[in-house]
Amino acid sequence: MSKNKEITSTLRVRIGQEEAHYGGNLVEGARMLKLFGDIITEIAVITDGDEGLFVGYSSVEFLAPVYAGDFIEATGRVVRIGNTSRTVEFEARKIIASRYDLAPSAADVLDEPVVVVRATGTTVIPKEHSRAR
Repeated sequence: MSKNKEITSTLRVRIGQEEAHYGGNLVEGARMLKLFGDIITEIAVITDGDEGLFVGYSSVEFLAPVYAGDFIEATGRVVRIGNTSRTVEFEARKIIASRYDLAPSAADVLDEPVVVVRATGTTVIPKEHSRAR
């Protein structure tokens, strides 16, 4: 692993109708945190060859609603590499918005993505599991 190379991971997903949790097809914020969990796991594999253990978030900000039918792009970027820890800043952006106001299957590609969640979290890779180069 190069100390100078930025380490990132990005996922793009469509939020399905089955994930609507509240009235009006609103999706619970925990769905975005699940994406962040997958991202930090990939980052741990990239940095250490092991999935590691996600130990927690130091901050989470829910900034805009997510609805069934929206497309979300979530990214994580390593901001700190400790002895056994990796701290990652996350951002989830809505890139396509469902448009139930027009038709049940209508959607718009957004000219500017809408940031829906920002967070910072840390994973730990036990030294005996790390294969960091």
